[in-house]
Amino acid sequence: MKIERIEAIPYSIPYARPLKFASGEVTSADHVLVRVYTDTGICGIADTPPRPYTYGETQDSIVSVVTKVFAPQLIGLDPLDRSKVQQLLRRTVNNPTAKGALDIALWDVIGISLGAPVHKLLGGFTDRMRVSHMLGFKPAAELLEEALRFRETYGINTFKLKTGRRPLSLDVEACHVLREGLGADAEIYLDANRGWTANEAMEVLRRTEGLGLSMLEEPCDAGEALGGAGWCRARASRSWATKASPPSVTSPGNCSPAAATRSASRPRAADSPKPSKSSASARVSVWMSRWATRSTPRSAASPR
Repeated sequence: MKIERIEAIPYSIPYARPLKFASGEVTSADHVLVRVYTDTGICGIADTPPRPYTYGETQDSIVSVVTKVFAPQLIGLDPLDRSKVQQLLRRTVNNPTAKGALDIALWDVIGISLGAPVHKLLGGFTDRMRVSHMLGFKPAAELLEEALRFRETYGINTFKLKTGRRPLSLDVEACHVLREGLGADAEIYLDANRGWTANEAMEVLRRTEGLGLSMLEEPCDAGEALGGAGWCRARASRSWATKASPPSVTSPGNCSPAAATRSASRPRAADSPKPSKSSASARVSVWMSRWATRSTPRSAASPR
């Protein structure tokens, strides 16, 4: 079995109402349909959502990189040669959703060719999955009304609440209203889309303790000084009056593996010996020197 042809088809489906969140607003699903055809007649299908404000991709960029960069490299390969496919995709930096769509479409091809559902090929952990409904920026009462309607109509009892608004009381109120109105059985988690600072995110967590929120996604920009493992350690080390586990804090797409590794491996202050005054002064001098060089316009800097 060989890959014979690859298509990337942009399309747009208008939403019934705009979805508002901290990093923007969308009024339609402007996605790209990816199809991978094989010489045996199998066609694997995947869908990818461009998010220029998160991943830096657009419909045009996905269509271009799939058809002009990836397709010429993948055509002729066996879809089962996954390591070879991944190696070729990694040669091109970034473009995460374009690569993801090709990977999903190839898994679809493999599942069809073997006559097995992909979830079985990936380990078969479970045969069921909870469906989550996403709640955008709205007054708290309207959010609860929408959540109750989706639970009654579709049986959905897991809700992703878009947060990141100011004043913080808007999102804090929404959390309390949803928990009170949906009851303890509903799963509620937050996605701030980097709309808060680290301190604001910590304040919201303080004001929503005891509500049983399961997760906080992208609370703030990963580049913040209080972010990363140190932020999580500081939060997790607090004494929780309710004895409940704190929400998980995640930041997909905004913290590189290298940055996470550096943050996680950085020794804590309590575990490290205090530097001598002379060594600390030396480091400050070096830092100031580097800062001055970087801050000086190139035209005025000393020649290198």
